[in-house]
Amino acid sequence: MKIIVACDSFKGCMSSKEVEESIKKGILKANDTHEVLTFPMADGGEGTAMVFCDIIQGNAIDVLTVDAYGKNVFTKYCISKDGNLAVMDVASCIGLNMTPKEKRNPMIASSRGVGIMMKDALSRGCKKIIIGLGGSATNDGGMGILNEFGVRFYNSKRELLIPSVYALSQIAFIDKRYARLPNVEIICACDVKNRLLGKNGATYVFGKQKGIYLNQMSEVEKGMAHYCTKLKQTFHVDVNEFEGSGAAGGIGSVLLGVMKAKKFSGIDLIVEYSGLKDRLQDADLVITGEGQTDAQTLYGKLPLGIAHLARSYNVPCVCLSGALGLGYQSLYDEGMIGIFSSADRAMSFQMALQTGSEKLEALAFSLTRLMDGIRK
Repeated sequence: MKIIVACDSFKGCMSSKEVEESIKKGILKANDTHEVLTFPMADGGEGTAMVFCDIIQGNAIDVLTVDAYGKNVFTKYCISKDGNLAVMDVASCIGLNMTPKEKRNPMIASSRGVGIMMKDALSRGCKKIIIGLGGSATNDGGMGILNEFGVRFYNSKRELLIPSVYALSQIAFIDKRYARLPNVEIICACDVKNRLLGKNGATYVFGKQKGIYLNQMSEVEKGMAHYCTKLKQTFHVDVNEFEGSGAAGGIGSVLLGVMKAKKFSGIDLIVEYSGLKDRLQDADLVITGEGQTDAQTLYGKLPLGIAHLARSYNVPCVCLSGALGLGYQSLYDEGMIGIFSSADRAMSFQMALQTGSEKLEALAFSLTRLMDGIRK
């Protein structure tokens, strides 16, 4: 059999490449006559830039920026060999998984670190920037990015506001006189379609996983709506109109609305660059996966995109993930023929991280034995 393995990273556990190597190892241990082709993938979230870097054989650039809480942190992004294209992901500096769950505070988190990365790429002469929007710890609507490019926010007492969720509702006026917004092509690599506001918006859909409590949702949403109004008054654009404006805690709204970025599917971008479509022509099986598959996968995460792509080539698709959450069964309606978790017993989250690779290898081994047994 010719088997294509195209997985996302298991966040906080394994990179996309490591996930696929574990699956490949399990398959070949069960039957070394199978042909296994691996295609490291990302959907705009954690690891997107480094996946791109491998595909385009670009250069990994080290940059000093800040995390979601303003602490200095070194991270990497990719620049193409000709120096014209930069690829970065927000999760590399303001990622949700960079801070232990008990220490997260989305109410004070800011997207400023992304602005610093963008400015670094511009200083190196890049003419196009692809930004992966996924896995952020922030819900500041991109206020931090605007602030880094010189936009100033003031309250009714004419006091300068520091970008955060708390600041959104306090904005009395925005000063853009000294702003130096980027004058380059910006691409948002984003597979979520959620807008900034509403029950399907940034706060209500993604806020809980970032640490916003249910009893805070209404006030945070009011602050975001107020911020949206102030942006419209200042930049003459309704940032909520854009599909994907709710991505990365609202960073999408600033990039798409204020900075005139274009939105492309993160999965489609990587698939196009990787040459995956050419290898699907005669494939027998596609295996995809992610850290946890649940109802949120249906909002446009990588396994959904791979399932749709496999179905378009009439190739069966199986999902192997670290864990399965509520609503994962809906993926069967999207083309999956099997969805499995590598967790084979009750265990702590820390134990799951430590044994992730061996558990995934064992699952791939068992799946291969099952398929081979049925084919006989």
